Amino acid sequence: MAIQTKRFIVILLLSFVFSFPLHSQETENKQSLSEILSLLEKCFDVQFNYAEDAISQTEITPPKETLTLNETLNYLETVTDFLFRLTEDQMVLVILKDTLSNLQQLSEVMVSGYIVKGINKLSNGSFEIDVSDFDILPGLIDTDVLQAVQAFPGIQSINETVSNINIRAGSHDQNLILWDDIKMYQSGHFFGLISMFNPQITQRVSLTKNGSATEYTDGVSGTISMETDKKVNKKFNGNIGVNFIDANGFVDIPVGEKSSLQVAARKSISDFTETPTYNNFFERISQDTEVENNTMSNINSDKEFDFYDASLRWIYKINDKEELRINFINVANELVFNENTTLNSTEDSRQSSLSQNSIAGAIEYSKIWNDKWKTVFEGYETDYKLKSINANVLESQRFLQENKVSETSLKLKANYKINSQMQLLSGYHFVETEITNLDDVDTPRFKLLVSEVVRTHGVFSQISYTSKDRNTNLMAGLRYNYIDKFSKHLIEPRLSFLYKFLDNFSFEILGEFKHQNTSQVINFQNDFLGIEKRRWQLSNDEDIPVIQSLQGSIGLTFNKNGWLISADGYYKKVKGITTQSQGFQNQYEFERTSGFNEVRGLDFIVRKQINNFNSWLSYSYTNSDYNFEDLAEKNFPSNFNIRHALTFGTNYTSERLKLSAGLNWNSGRPTTRPIEGDEIVNDNINYGATNSVELEDYFRVDVSALYNFNLSNKTKANMGLSIWNLLDRKNIINSFYRINGDEVTEIKKRSLGITPNLVFRVNF
Repeated sequence: MAIQTKRFIVILLLSFVFSFPLHSQETENKQSLSEILSLLEKCFDVQFNYAEDAISQTEITPPKETLTLNETLNYLETVTDFLFRLTEDQMVLVILKDTLSNLQQLSEVMVSGYIVKGINKLSNGSFEIDVSDFDILPGLIDTDVLQAVQAFPGIQSINETVSNINIRAGSHDQNLILWDDIKMYQSGHFFGLISMFNPQITQRVSLTKNGSATEYTDGVSGTISMETDKKVNKKFNGNIGVNFIDANGFVDIPVGEKSSLQVAARKSISDFTETPTYNNFFERISQDTEVENNTMSNINSDKEFDFYDASLRWIYKINDKEELRINFINVANELVFNENTTLNSTEDSRQSSLSQNSIAGAIEYSKIWNDKWKTVFEGYETDYKLKSINANVLESQRFLQENKVSETSLKLKANYKINSQMQLLSGYHFVETEITNLDDVDTPRFKLLVSEVVRTHGVFSQISYTSKDRNTNLMAGLRYNYIDKFSKHLIEPRLSFLYKFLDNFSFEILGEFKHQNTSQVINFQNDFLGIEKRRWQLSNDEDIPVIQSLQGSIGLTFNKNGWLISADGYYKKVKGITTQSQGFQNQYEFERTSGFNEVRGLDFIVRKQINNFNSWLSYSYTNSDYNFEDLAEKNFPSNFNIRHALTFGTNYTSERLKLSAGLNWNSGRPTTRPIEGDEIVNDNINYGATNSVELEDYFRVDVSALYNFNLSNKTKANMGLSIWNLLDRKNIINSFYRINGDEVTEIKKRSLGITPNLVFRVNF
């Protein structure tokens, strides 16, 4: 790394440390509920679990100091709109009363602070990240939701990006990513280095590895669902912030007594300045692409990158029983550069560009008919476009590529409350997906346009049961799907069962069958300038099958006195994958066939909380193998088979200051090497056994700090610093081979080097 950049980081660290306000803490208003709960935590040695924004506007008279804990909780219930439930591990769950009477299928928090505060395990087997109550993770200061989910065992990114998240060795296209129930076909800015979902408007993230609800389709490996705030806000609030990548803002605006509007936006700051973080990101995405490399006769110049996103959520509470919600999101990334050459003393220049855009909107209408029935209608339209213009200045040629996805979804759900312990959810789901791919060359003239449409009808039903002692939770259901283009019928059972025993233990069984009609493929490694090589395609039920999966897991958890020990063993089989979707860069790079993937694994975590300190250690073992009958080698390790992965982290949290540090280690990514001494045969690379060798182990240390302070009585601020890859470890995350003259050359792709980030945010 350049010396000036390292000096910059040192100066940054010093400025951050000495920027902390040194004056004594101001006397604060003791009437707010959040401050009262803070005092009660110290008084009774309990922890309150709540969403900060949900209680931020509640002010009450403090309870008397002579009351017991139970008497205090009863008092709080009488003077607020919340229920206070004390769990066996001295956790008090704060739940909005209206939520319990709204006929929703709610999953209780079974383990709070699963990794850090704000990350919880729910009774249906899924996990949630409460962004408003989120603590801090190593290397993160703004809650990048798709980076945060990688803290869970069994979830990694094969190349450090949020556009290539691997849930239990699955490829990224096998993930269902939802934003307020809208399926998103794009996930990242900077072509995957940061999440495109603004954390200021995203309040809750749900992660499901297995045992998903029957209302969901797609996502054969897992589901990541993000949600905005679901309540009508009655007071104006917002924030503005800036970091080394972007400037951002958020406002929550009351519109009368029954409505509120939330708006969030971000914009890269590269138009104004190029920080070390920006330069590192740009260098990382342009590695081994046409942006970084060109022929000796060509010189690239005027490289520019820009991104923005805008999100909107409007809620209108029509009356006590009816509610309307509208969502909108618009995201864009754009990279441009010039290719320059000199021929016969004449200079020539042409511009190449790459853009990635997503725009989506949704509407939801819910109505409570009586104390037994509730219906919800959801509809969305989501559109994704990837476009590149590759200028070949030497040949005076322009190559245009486009990949478009347009999807419409309509869903009707009916929730019936059988009794206080059982609920029945049933519904109908229609999805129409159109995908278009274009390749257009101007000289010599060539144009290929392929557009396909698939429509799916789904009917689903599931029953949820919670025992009176709340120790048994069961969710079982069935989904029937009909794909009209192929006249294909698919039946998919789903199961989630959790049983608590001996006060501190819980046993869990999860299972599911799922399918999906879309996948991402790589036709050529230099498509879309080599940066975003994957394009979406639809199944045709022939050489591109409908992808189907089955998965089962068994887990055991112990939770007592700040200790958490949890382990899950699982088996997963995904049928219908194609070689194109797996990103081969060896002898199978241009093969076109389908097969299946089998994964067996173990996810394990141990966590300990002591006062203000919290430490955790997670480990994942994965054994993932391909089976392709038409290849020379039918069985071999998958491209995403990271056999061993370990994460260790520790946090310190006080009222003002949050500190976190951690390390990530995993065994290297599988790769295929040429046979030494006989590397080239018949002008082709002579490879050894497929994926029989692993790259060097991956190792990274991250740190982060966040400090909160008051600018005035009503205005708060925070300042944070994070450093990704503190030790500047030169990790190799990919390796492949190409023939260069008479020799075989190894091409290595490096991970992100030491990268600082600084954030300053004002909340008003």
